Amino acid sequence: MARIIIIGAGITGVTSAYALLERGHEVTLVERLRYPAMETSFANGGQLSASNAEVWNSIATIAKGMRWIFRADAPLLFSLRPSLHKYSWLGEFLAAIRSHRANTVETTRLAIAARHHLFDIAEREGIDFDLSRCGILHFYREPASFTQARRGNALLREGGLERDEVSPQEIARIEPTLHGDFCGGFFTPSDSTGDIHKFTTGLAEACMRRGAKFLFGGDVSGFDLRSGGVSVRLRKDGAEERIEGDAVMVCAGVASHKLAAMLGDRANIYPVKGYSITVLLGDDASRAAAPRVSLLDEDAKIVTSRLGEDRFRVAGTAEFNGFNRDIRADRIQPLTTWSERHFPHMSTRQVVPWAGLRPMTPTMMPIVGPGRHSRIFYNTGHGHLGWTLSAITAELAAEHLEKGLSGDIAPGH
Repeated sequence: MARIIIIGAGITGVTSAYALLERGHEVTLVERLRYPAMETSFANGGQLSASNAEVWNSIATIAKGMRWIFRADAPLLFSLRPSLHKYSWLGEFLAAIRSHRANTVETTRLAIAARHHLFDIAEREGIDFDLSRCGILHFYREPASFTQARRGNALLREGGLERDEVSPQEIARIEPTLHGDFCGGFFTPSDSTGDIHKFTTGLAEACMRRGAKFLFGGDVSGFDLRSGGVSVRLRKDGAEERIEGDAVMVCAGVASHKLAAMLGDRANIYPVKGYSITVLLGDDASRAAAPRVSLLDEDAKIVTSRLGEDRFRVAGTAEFNGFNRDIRADRIQPLTTWSERHFPHMSTRQVVPWAGLRPMTPTMMPIVGPGRHSRIFYNTGHGHLGWTLSAITAELAAEHLEKGLSGDIAPGH
């Protein structure tokens, strides 16, 4: 048994804690906020989507970004303000275009593998998170983008995903509440949706029942690394305390970039802001007019999830603007307008806006494995697929940790 300190209590930190507890380790989670799942794991799009596994590194993405660069309401917004981190990240993003196929296929395989782990955890621990195995419907207005999507679909199928092309008539049959003119789409019946915040908080409670310790409200101020263990210095309310452990796992989202630098590692993670609205379905007419099937509008880059009877989540946009967490009205309004256009009989009288920072690597692949020091490990950088991949990367990270510590930790230590 090893004493593991996990930094970050979002979806990746809590699933990693659970995987390590299952293996018999002692776990302490350090979270700078007062509760788990309060940042990127709070109000995302809700999709558990192997069908959204195609990485963004492509000439088509760059071309769209250039067309959108001066549009305030564009799905992708890139601030031109100088930043060495941002432009170096972009350079590596461009270099990773050559790995588009390999990374897409691998991400698809991981997303498929993650499903049974997450569903098993929820069933074992009795976690209600508004799971809906409704499938995900991708739809297109522009024939050119639909043609491009067929090439991406071939990669998803290569990764093992069963996903069918559907006609405009089939789109109407799959989700009859959806209004609009579409040239076609793809439907993935094996995909699902759920509330990431409810799942993460439920799993955090399960970890506590299994003996995990959570330390909330403190900032990591430093590390002391030794051959036989590690100390984490934690500052809270002006005082500093040390937490002793055998190893550290960094699962800190966008903060992982800074923490890795403190540990002598490089985790090139950039904060890419996304927005969501939660439409509160307060009357029978709105509940009937909101879709049940999860949707992805590929041209607008907007995703939706029905979370139980009374909530409809709409999310989208990618904003490269540093660590800014402001909720901008001009970025929220397109989500509301889109909802009103496609679901005209659904009331948007009550809409709750949110913004969060996705921890993205230039390759769009998560960082899972050991650092330079033998007692440091990572499970971070999942970008827009943290919810989708978390259950499998937690297993992989736990395996890396046990392999890295094998022979170093005495049984029962």
